Amino acid sequence: MLRLTWVQPEDLVGHELRQAALDGREASAVAARWHAAGGPPSPLTAGASPRPVSRYLRLLACDLLDELAELPGTLVDDEPSDLAAIQALCPEWPLSPGAPAAWDGPVFEARLEAAWLGRAAGCLLGKPVEKLPLHAIRALARAAGNWPLSGFFTARGVPAELLAEHPWNRRSAATSLAENIDGMPEDDDLNYPLLALLVLRRHGRRFTTADVARVWLDELPAGRTFTAERIAYRNLLCGLEPPLTARHRNPFREWIGALIRADVHGWTNPGDPGAAAEQAYRDAALTHTANGVYAAMFTAAVIAVAAGGERDVHTCLRTGLTVVPPRSRLARAVRDAVGLAREHRDFDTVVDLLHERHGATHHWVHAVPNTALLAAALTHADGDFTASVCRAVSGGWDTDSTGATAGSVAGLLAGSPRALPERWTAPLKNRLATSVGDFDGTGFDSLARLTHLEASRP
Repeated sequence: MLRLTWVQPEDLVGHELRQAALDGREASAVAARWHAAGGPPSPLTAGASPRPVSRYLRLLACDLLDELAELPGTLVDDEPSDLAAIQALCPEWPLSPGAPAAWDGPVFEARLEAAWLGRAAGCLLGKPVEKLPLHAIRALARAAGNWPLSGFFTARGVPAELLAEHPWNRRSAATSLAENIDGMPEDDDLNYPLLALLVLRRHGRRFTTADVARVWLDELPAGRTFTAERIAYRNLLCGLEPPLTARHRNPFREWIGALIRADVHGWTNPGDPGAAAEQAYRDAALTHTANGVYAAMFTAAVIAVAAGGERDVHTCLRTGLTVVPPRSRLARAVRDAVGLAREHRDFDTVVDLLHERHGATHHWVHAVPNTALLAAALTHADGDFTASVCRAVSGGWDTDSTGATAGSVAGLLAGSPRALPERWTAPLKNRLATSVGDFDGTGFDSLARLTHLEASRP
């Protein structure tokens, strides 16, 4: 029997119960009904439970998901999902610089190519260990003599019993270990920037959330979506429109999916973090709410500052926080993570403290802990490319996604492909695999030119 991941109602209830606990909804009565009926918990790492449930349990799951959505929360005033309300809570929202700056073509394009390469390299570094627990990541790297992490993961020298105990990510092992990398394999962390480029090419920078939906339906295979994106895709096919697509039976609406779609919005608004955040908001609203949206806005703003030529990562991060409601869980987590990174010289200590704070309450794909880890890694690395991607991936959780975003930021700070260590860029062979549009096999230099073109449009 086909067990479709991320959409089966019986697998969503447990995730929605956890989300309710995070955003201040009292759901104990609903939880009691679900458990009393024999409802299963949500899968810990996979997107689907292994066995089907009865028709009764599936129908009950649908009813309970709707009931949970109606419960009042205690954090709505501090964590709105409407853009105007978000901006009203951000007293230091960055003002637009006015007319777009006249960016030097070759210099800016080189910066964008470094960002694309950095995103790919950081993603590729994290792919083999995605879903693995922190202790497994450390054990595999140590066994290969690669700890502290400084290069792509490898199975060379790793005892067979350790590999059996902690197998690499099944989808990535054949294409993402040092011994078998041959160009950049397909990954959703690269597919979404391509889709964002298509949105801008077809609809311009004033695109709407509905425009994003149209491009997805035209160009994105449903099987290449996960978590909140798959739920929203299903909701579109059921006739729902944004922003309901993000809210209807979608317990993943505060997970990391919108964050991984934010880079292009920063790249195409260099020096204008406010515009980048607004653009990221319109993209994110298709699939996410509250902290899931804030993570995308924060990332887009950070990247916009770096794309504009700022070389100090700490300034980029501080500016990113100006577009996030300051009392939100995401803002508090990022501020705490930056503080930890400044306080402790050993990054393993920072990671352990972050896992202590967030690991028990958040799923490993949730935006709050992953954005906190991203901010801590960038702070601790102080702009260095290798340190940025390695710290992000070595922290666990959604390793390929945080590695990708760290690589994008650090690539911009480096300023050009030549400034990136060749051990990260050479295996990419200037070739990206994807199922999006006509981009399969495209080079990162070509993607930089396309991105520059969109950044130059009014």
